[in-house]
Amino acid sequence: MEYRIDAENIKCGGCANTIREALGRISGVHEVAVEIATGRVTVQADEGLRDAITAALQASGYPERKSPGTPLPGGYQ
Repeated sequence: MEYRIDAENIKCGGCANTIREALGRISGVHEVAVEIATGRVTVQADEGLRDAITAALQASGYPERKSPGTPLPGGYQ
């Protein structure tokens, strides 16, 4: 299964290495690709590992980037 997660704070190759190492420790993770320019982390892993992957990213300092909510009428969020 492929998981695509947009993460915060990815700025360099060192960040990418940290992410690959952290996710590589999870049993069932087969491949990790990190796009530094976009902050996208693509993971090939067994089904049902999304929570473990996002928890490992969070613990490593790269939390999942939440998309902005849909604005409510009148511009309130």
